[in-house]
Amino acid sequence: MSDRPAKPDWRMGGITVPEVEEYLYAMLPTRDEVLSEMEVDASKNDVPIVGPAVARVLYQLAVISGAKKVFEMGSAIGYSTIWWARAVGEGGRVVYTDGDRKCSEKARRYFDRAGVSQRITVRVGDALEILSEEKTPYDIIFNDVDKIDYPRAFRLALPRLRSGGLFITDNVLWKGKLREPNPDAQTKAILEFNKLIYESQNLFTTILPIRDGVSVCVKK
Repeated sequence: MSDRPAKPDWRMGGITVPEVEEYLYAMLPTRDEVLSEMEVDASKNDVPIVGPAVARVLYQLAVISGAKKVFEMGSAIGYSTIWWARAVGEGGRVVYTDGDRKCSEKARRYFDRAGVSQRITVRVGDALEILSEEKTPYDIIFNDVDKIDYPRAFRLALPRLRSGGLFITDNVLWKGKLREPNPDAQTKAILEFNKLIYESQNLFTTILPIRDGVSVCVKK
Protein backbone atom coordinates (compact mmCIF):
# COMPACT_ATOMS: atom_id res chain seq x y z
CA MET A 1 0.00 0.00 0.00
CA SER A 2 1.28 3.46 -0.93
CA ASP A 3 2.00 6.04 1.80
CA ARG A 4 1.02 8.80 -0.59
CA PRO A 5 -2.03 10.73 0.73
CA ALA A 6 -5.28 10.32 -1.18
CA LYS A 7 -5.86 12.89 -3.89
CA PRO A 8 -8.59 15.40 -2.89
CA ASP A 9 -11.83 15.06 -4.85
CA TRP A 10 -11.54 18.63 -6.16
CA ARG A 11 -8.32 17.74 -7.98
CA MET A 12 -10.43 16.04 -10.69
CA GLY A 13 -7.64 14.73 -12.95
CA GLY A 14 -8.00 13.25 -16.43
CA ILE A 15 -6.84 16.30 -18.37
CA THR A 16 -3.10 16.69 -17.80
CA VAL A 17 -0.45 14.02 -17.47
CA PRO A 18 -0.64 12.78 -13.84
CA GLU A 19 3.02 13.51 -13.15
CA VAL A 20 2.61 17.08 -14.42
CA GLU A 21 -0.52 17.55 -12.33
CA GLU A 22 1.32 16.30 -9.23
CA TYR A 23 4.13 18.75 -9.90
CA LEU A 24 1.77 21.71 -10.36
CA TYR A 25 -0.08 21.08 -7.11
CA ALA A 26 3.13 20.38 -5.19
CA MET A 27 4.43 23.80 -6.24
CA LEU A 28 1.48 25.70 -4.81
CA PRO A 29 2.11 27.76 -1.68
CA THR A 30 0.21 26.68 1.43
CA ARG A 31 -3.18 28.34 1.72
CA ASP A 32 -4.33 30.15 4.86
CA GLU A 33 -6.33 28.41 7.60
CA VAL A 34 -9.77 29.23 6.17
CA LEU A 35 -9.04 28.14 2.60
CA SER A 36 -7.24 25.00 3.78
CA GLU A 37 -10.21 24.08 5.94
CA MET A 38 -12.56 24.64 3.00
CA GLU A 39 -10.48 22.32 0.83
CA VAL A 40 -10.76 19.58 3.45
CA ASP A 41 -14.48 20.28 3.84
CA ALA A 42 -15.03 20.03 0.07
CA SER A 43 -13.14 16.75 -0.23
CA LYS A 44 -14.78 15.20 2.83
CA ASN A 45 -18.33 16.20 1.91
CA ASP A 46 -18.10 15.98 -1.89
CA VAL A 47 -18.63 19.71 -2.37
CA PRO A 48 -17.59 21.06 -5.80
CA ILE A 49 -14.88 23.73 -5.57
CA VAL A 50 -12.33 24.89 -8.14
CA GLY A 51 -9.34 24.10 -5.93
CA PRO A 52 -6.24 26.24 -5.42
CA ALA A 53 -4.61 25.91 -8.85
CA VAL A 54 -7.65 27.27 -10.68
CA ALA A 55 -8.42 29.75 -7.88
CA ARG A 56 -5.02 31.37 -8.37
CA VAL A 57 -5.81 31.82 -12.08
CA LEU A 58 -9.13 33.46 -11.19
CA TYR A 59 -7.39 35.77 -8.73
CA GLN A 60 -4.77 36.75 -11.30
CA LEU A 61 -7.36 37.45 -14.00
CA ALA A 62 -9.33 39.69 -11.66
CA VAL A 63 -6.24 41.63 -10.60
CA ILE A 64 -4.87 41.96 -14.14
CA SER A 65 -8.21 43.20 -15.48
CA GLY A 66 -8.78 45.57 -12.56
CA ALA A 67 -12.15 43.96 -11.87
CA LYS A 68 -14.32 45.49 -9.15
CA LYS A 69 -17.65 43.78 -9.87
CA VAL A 70 -17.83 39.98 -10.10
CA PHE A 71 -20.93 37.82 -10.49
CA GLU A 72 -20.42 34.19 -9.55
CA MET A 73 -22.89 31.65 -10.89
CA GLY A 74 -22.82 28.63 -8.59
CA SER A 75 -20.78 29.29 -5.46
CA ALA A 76 -21.28 26.25 -3.16
CA ILE A 77 -19.44 26.90 0.12
CA GLY A 78 -17.83 30.05 -1.26
CA TYR A 79 -14.26 28.88 -1.88
CA SER A 80 -13.77 30.72 -5.17
CA THR A 81 -15.88 33.60 -3.81
CA ILE A 82 -13.19 34.34 -1.23
CA TRP A 83 -10.49 34.41 -3.91
CA TRP A 84 -12.61 36.82 -5.98
CA ALA A 85 -13.31 39.01 -2.95
CA ARG A 86 -9.63 39.27 -2.12
CA ALA A 87 -8.81 40.08 -5.74
CA VAL A 88 -11.33 42.94 -6.12
CA GLY A 89 -10.03 44.62 -2.97
CA GLU A 90 -11.58 47.41 -0.94
CA GLY A 91 -14.62 48.86 -2.67
CA GLY A 92 -15.07 45.77 -4.82
CA ARG A 93 -18.20 43.66 -4.91
CA VAL A 94 -18.74 39.93 -5.50
CA VAL A 95 -22.20 38.38 -5.88
CA TYR A 96 -22.40 34.85 -4.45
CA THR A 97 -25.21 32.64 -5.75
CA ASP A 98 -26.29 29.16 -4.74
CA GLY A 99 -29.60 27.34 -4.48
CA ASP A 100 -28.71 25.50 -1.26
CA ARG A 101 -29.43 27.56 1.86
CA LYS A 102 -27.24 25.34 4.04
CA CYS A 103 -24.32 25.94 1.69
CA SER A 104 -24.91 29.67 1.79
CA GLU A 105 -25.02 29.69 5.59
CA LYS A 106 -21.74 27.80 5.75
CA ALA A 107 -20.28 30.17 3.15
CA ARG A 108 -21.25 33.20 5.26
CA ARG A 109 -19.32 31.78 8.20
CA TYR A 110 -16.27 31.24 6.03
CA PHE A 111 -16.56 34.79 4.64
CA ASP A 112 -16.65 36.21 8.17
CA ARG A 113 -13.57 34.26 9.18
CA ALA A 114 -11.74 35.29 5.99
CA GLY A 115 -12.57 38.95 6.64
CA VAL A 116 -14.26 39.54 3.28
CA SER A 117 -17.98 39.58 4.18
CA GLN A 118 -18.35 43.29 3.43
CA ARG A 119 -17.32 42.70 -0.20
CA ILE A 120 -19.79 39.86 -0.83
CA THR A 121 -23.53 39.92 -1.55
CA VAL A 122 -25.08 36.52 -0.83
CA ARG A 123 -28.04 35.55 -3.02
CA VAL A 124 -29.81 32.24 -2.43
CA GLY A 125 -31.68 30.82 -5.42
CA ASP A 126 -31.22 29.87 -9.06
CA ALA A 127 -28.06 31.60 -10.31
CA LEU A 128 -29.40 32.01 -13.85
CA GLU A 129 -32.62 33.59 -12.67
CA ILE A 130 -30.72 35.95 -10.38
CA LEU A 131 -28.38 36.94 -13.21
CA SER A 132 -31.33 37.53 -15.55
CA GLU A 133 -32.55 40.22 -13.15
CA GLU A 134 -29.27 42.16 -13.22
CA LYS A 135 -29.28 45.45 -15.11
CA THR A 136 -25.79 46.89 -14.67
CA PRO A 137 -22.82 45.23 -16.42
CA TYR A 138 -20.16 43.24 -14.57
CA ASP A 139 -16.39 43.16 -15.01
CA ILE A 140 -16.31 39.38 -14.59
CA ILE A 141 -19.01 36.71 -14.74
CA PHE A 142 -17.88 33.31 -13.51
CA ASN A 143 -19.95 30.33 -14.62
CA ASP A 144 -19.91 27.14 -12.53
CA VAL A 145 -23.55 26.08 -12.54
CA ASP A 146 -25.05 22.70 -13.49
CA LYS A 147 -23.40 21.69 -16.75
CA ILE A 148 -26.72 21.14 -18.53
CA ASP A 149 -27.35 24.88 -18.14
CA TYR A 150 -24.08 26.06 -19.71
CA PRO A 151 -25.57 27.12 -23.09
CA ARG A 152 -28.26 29.13 -21.29
CA ALA A 153 -25.63 30.65 -19.01
CA PHE A 154 -23.73 31.83 -22.10
CA ARG A 155 -26.80 33.58 -23.50
CA LEU A 156 -27.61 35.27 -20.19
CA ALA A 157 -24.08 36.34 -19.35
CA LEU A 158 -23.03 38.19 -22.49
CA PRO A 159 -25.52 41.08 -22.29
CA ARG A 160 -24.59 41.56 -18.61
CA LEU A 161 -20.86 41.81 -19.18
CA ARG A 162 -19.11 45.09 -19.93
CA SER A 163 -17.00 45.52 -23.04
CA GLY A 164 -13.55 44.24 -22.14
CA GLY A 165 -15.01 42.15 -19.33
CA LEU A 166 -14.29 38.47 -18.74
CA PHE A 167 -16.67 35.51 -18.98
CA ILE A 168 -14.93 32.63 -17.24
CA THR A 169 -16.24 29.06 -17.00
CA ASP A 170 -15.07 26.00 -15.09
CA ASN A 171 -15.20 22.31 -16.18
CA VAL A 172 -15.16 22.95 -19.93
CA LEU A 173 -13.02 19.86 -20.61
CA TRP A 174 -15.29 17.76 -18.40
CA LYS A 175 -12.96 14.97 -17.22
CA GLY A 176 -11.85 14.35 -20.81
CA LYS A 177 -15.28 13.08 -21.86
CA LEU A 178 -15.69 15.44 -24.79
CA ARG A 179 -14.32 12.98 -27.35
CA GLU A 180 -16.44 10.02 -26.26
CA PRO A 181 -18.62 8.53 -29.07
CA ASN A 182 -21.90 8.63 -27.13
CA PRO A 183 -21.85 11.71 -24.89
CA ASP A 184 -24.42 12.09 -22.14
CA ALA A 185 -26.63 15.18 -21.74
CA GLN A 186 -24.14 17.08 -19.60
CA THR A 187 -21.29 16.41 -22.00
CA LYS A 188 -23.45 17.46 -24.97
CA ALA A 189 -24.27 20.72 -23.17
CA ILE A 190 -20.58 21.45 -22.62
CA LEU A 191 -19.77 20.62 -26.25
CA GLU A 192 -22.49 23.06 -27.34
CA PHE A 193 -21.21 25.67 -24.91
CA ASN A 194 -17.61 25.42 -26.11
CA LYS A 195 -18.78 25.80 -29.70
CA LEU A 196 -20.80 28.88 -28.74
CA ILE A 197 -17.95 30.67 -27.00
CA TYR A 198 -15.45 30.01 -29.78
CA GLU A 199 -17.85 30.95 -32.58
CA SER A 200 -19.22 34.08 -30.90
CA GLN A 201 -18.30 37.27 -32.74
CA ASN A 202 -18.51 39.11 -29.42
CA LEU A 203 -15.87 37.07 -27.59
CA PHE A 204 -12.21 36.22 -27.84
CA THR A 205 -11.87 32.79 -26.22
CA THR A 206 -9.13 30.54 -24.88
CA ILE A 207 -9.50 27.25 -22.97
CA LEU A 208 -6.84 26.60 -20.36
CA PRO A 209 -6.23 22.86 -19.82
CA ILE A 210 -5.80 23.12 -16.06
CA ARG A 211 -7.62 20.82 -13.61
CA ASP A 212 -10.93 20.23 -15.48
CA GLY A 213 -10.54 22.95 -18.10
CA VAL A 214 -11.22 26.69 -17.67
CA SER A 215 -12.43 28.89 -20.50
CA VAL A 216 -11.51 32.57 -20.49
CA CYS A 217 -13.51 34.82 -22.81
CA VAL A 218 -12.95 38.55 -23.32
CA LYS A 219 -15.97 40.51 -24.51
CA LYS A 220 -15.11 42.72 -27.46
